[in-house]
Amino acid sequence: MLPGSHPIDILRFNTCGSVDDGKSTLIGRLLYDSKNLMEDQIEALERSADITGGGQINLANLTDGLRAEREQGITIDVAYRYFATPRRRFIVADTPGHVQYTRNMVTGASSANLSVVLVDARQGVIEQSRRHTYIAALLGIPHVVIAVNKMDLVDWSEARFREIREQFEAFLPRLNVLRDVKFIPISALNGDNVVDPSPRTPWYEGPPLLRHLENVHIASDWNLEGLRFPVQWVNRPHAPRDPALHDFRGLSGQLAGGIVRAGDKVLVLPGGLRSTVRQIHTFDGPLAEAFSPQSVTLLLADDLDVSRGDMIVGADHLPGVGSDLRAKLCWMHQKPLVRGRKFWLKHTTQTVQAVVTTLESRINIATYDEEPDPPQLLLNDIGAVRLQTSKPLVYDGYAQNRLTGAFILIEPGTNLTVAAGMLQPPAELYKPEYTDFAI
Repeated sequence: MLPGSHPIDILRFNTCGSVDDGKSTLIGRLLYDSKNLMEDQIEALERSADITGGGQINLANLTDGLRAEREQGITIDVAYRYFATPRRRFIVADTPGHVQYTRNMVTGASSANLSVVLVDARQGVIEQSRRHTYIAALLGIPHVVIAVNKMDLVDWSEARFREIREQFEAFLPRLNVLRDVKFIPISALNGDNVVDPSPRTPWYEGPPLLRHLENVHIASDWNLEGLRFPVQWVNRPHAPRDPALHDFRGLSGQLAGGIVRAGDKVLVLPGGLRSTVRQIHTFDGPLAEAFSPQSVTLLLADDLDVSRGDMIVGADHLPGVGSDLRAKLCWMHQKPLVRGRKFWLKHTTQTVQAVVTTLESRINIATYDEEPDPPQLLLNDIGAVRLQTSKPLVYDGYAQNRLTGAFILIEPGTNLTVAAGMLQPPAELYKPEYTDFAI
């Protein structure tokens, strides 16, 4: 987090698209034209050997830091950059376009509020354009910008821009979770419609990219319905010289959903223990209330046996609790996924054993149709599966809460992350033994 910023004041976005669509150049242009580069960074760019024939510095080098990336002219790893304008602060993830590195794109987009999908105006919509747009919808990214890049290479043709927009609009209704989609014609290399409006597109009446990023509304993107507080750490200072901390026992973590106030009645799941929130603490001092995604320490009125992996929830909007799970997976390993494979499943702050019991379907990226009963999922495949966990999870459907509905699968032995998963809504919600929540 940037110093002095609240999490909801920061726009997290990623750039994605096919190889050589200009993702790294676009981020470099944003940083360069918004005056977010230090003098030594500009001097290093000017001294570098990567000067174009036209004498322009290679802005992609601001994010393509690996030697292999500069030699090949492609992005391989996810690069994060931080910048700010007077209106807003930003964290941007430059994600790879090559199909081989789709898993890196999933990583960079997993925490994004907005996704910028770049399209080469000459090529139009290709498979990677469809794949990355589908992944943005699958990950529940609330806002999407389709940036039609390299418009200078098609003579700033309004007809070509409209043709590409129509290609997207032909399949966007199938991704009905994408409700905020903006189309912007740009030239990342020359800076047209990136930071400042371009005189070359008098037919485009919308804002340039940066102005749109500054003004897109993200405060309502966080789930504020239903308290979700995964316990990350039991905070016992053990400070004998400070009597006030001698018996301090706080529960620390990040609010994954909802609002919590001192005096609220809560449940600790999966055990079903009940208590009341006595105090809310942060690094800057106590609070009367806190909300997602703040990181806080809660003090309960009762001395309960609560540990890492437990989840504190409110009396309303109860989550699901279960070990038989349905989910969608982005498979990210060279070794295919088959039924019966066992993994470690990391969900919020706990890690449990899990086995894939069923491969229900695989998504055909060309048509977005579901192909039932696939024998396996290959690298970069997206499919629906069923899993059985060794312990019940406290969870929500990913569409309801991105933080409590997400998980990863880890391969035992190698500790490699092999899949990113999105949980389907639970078959039934948790039913407390007592319904009055009286303490």
